[in-house]
Amino acid sequence: MQDLQKDNQKEATEVTVPNNFLIKLKVKWGLESMLQVVLILIVFTLTGSTVVYLRKALFLALGFDADTDFWIKAVSYLVFVFPAYQILLLVYGFLLGQFSFFWEKEKKMVRAIGRLFKK
Repeated sequence: MQDLQKDNQKEATEVTVPNNFLIKLKVKWGLESMLQVVLILIVFTLTGSTVVYLRKALFLALGFDADTDFWIKAVSYLVFVFPAYQILLLVYGFLLGQFSFFWEKEKKMVRAIGRLFKK
């Protein structure tokens, strides 16, 4: 009987762990619903996947291969792909109704980067 109770407790814990993670994100991000959390995670997923394809296409168009120096790839990534990621966050955020969330995050990031260059 005790083993059965332990198994039931274990199953209950396994089910609630992901839920706790989503609740923590909801609180941390100051969101109103779990749907917003899910939509924001979808935006991050879509943006990351799209950037992978863009990077591959960019590097192919620039003629980069395995012999291309890492620093050239890194600079190209920062100049082209990083801004594309930020724009895609806003686009996908807009399409999924979460533009204001991502717009606020973008403004915070720009201010933080600006502070780095002021010092």
